[in-house]
Amino acid sequence: MSGPYRNPLPTVDIIIEVAGGIVLIERRNPPHGWAIPGGFLDWGETVEACALREAREETGLVVRLEELFYVYSHPERDPRHHTMTTVFIASAEGMPVAADDAKNAGVFSADALPAPLVFDHGQILSDYFSYRQGENKASLFRRYLHPDSAARTPVP
Repeated sequence: MSGPYRNPLPTVDIIIEVAGGIVLIERRNPPHGWAIPGGFLDWGETVEACALREAREETGLVVRLEELFYVYSHPERDPRHHTMTTVFIASAEGMPVAADDAKNAGVFSADALPAPLVFDHGQILSDYFSYRQGENKASLFRRYLHPDSAARTPVP
């Protein structure tokens, strides 16, 4: 191996379910667009604690983590650098209020998503809505788990 040793950066994303749909934020910083709330894992922090912190910081909502959805790690999912995200499904009460890295926040349904969606969040939300419509995780994520999935994994 030549050159410096590099690792992907760990992040979390939280699909927050509230009355009327899911919470998305409009990003204050590049890349600009709409995103699932989330962010980078801090040193010494668990992914669960990071999810709770990021949800609160960006939306003002206190969330309950309901389940681990999936880990997305395609090297091109974030145009800034190689990241991997642990995606949680969470629930909350109330309406989001944009703060921290969020310029705006809103509640959206599957048929009324804002544009543009950044990173690979369009694919994540497509997977999420398929799951909520009854597709089981084994079937849904089979394309990612296949040995040659790198060639077939959706890229943003």
